[in-house]
Amino acid sequence: MDGQLAALAEVARALDGAGIPYWLFGGWAVDFHVGSVTRAHDDVDIAVWLADVPRITDLLEDGGWRHAPEEDEDGGTGYERGGVRFELTYLVRDDDGRICIPLRNGLVSWREGTFGDDVAELGGTHARVIGLAALRQGKSMPRDDPGDAEKDRADFALLSAMSSEPRGGL
Repeated sequence: MDGQLAALAEVARALDGAGIPYWLFGGWAVDFHVGSVTRAHDDVDIAVWLADVPRITDLLEDGGWRHAPEEDEDGGTGYERGGVRFELTYLVRDDDGRICIPLRNGLVSWREGTFGDDVAELGGTHARVIGLAALRQGKSMPRDDPGDAEKDRADFALLSAMSSEPRGGL
């Protein structure tokens, strides 16, 4: 897990330095909002604008990351280095200006207010995170997979105890 946090710190610095917006979501976003590592994570999930992917690819490859797409990926892709996996989820705007994930079968919109300017800190690492309300809402509806559903229930319990402001914001 320390490897994931160190990798996230490095990638966040590179993206911030290049002026490329990103938002941490999933389990690591829970940890950043809560202010402590709550469990082991399979990967690091970040949302990025699809238009920024060529620049992000260059930054990641310059940092030694290897493109590691999954066979069934849709709406994003993965990169790996040293046993750490980054999952990039692509963002676009629909005709009404809503932020969506572009999937093969159409656009899936995110909740309004998900992608703001929230920055949180964990173990000396600062990262942009999705909004707490959106994260809570996403975790309130457990996924079908029993293991994922268990993580979602635990995450939701932790997030429900939080105030509406991210910890360690800049």
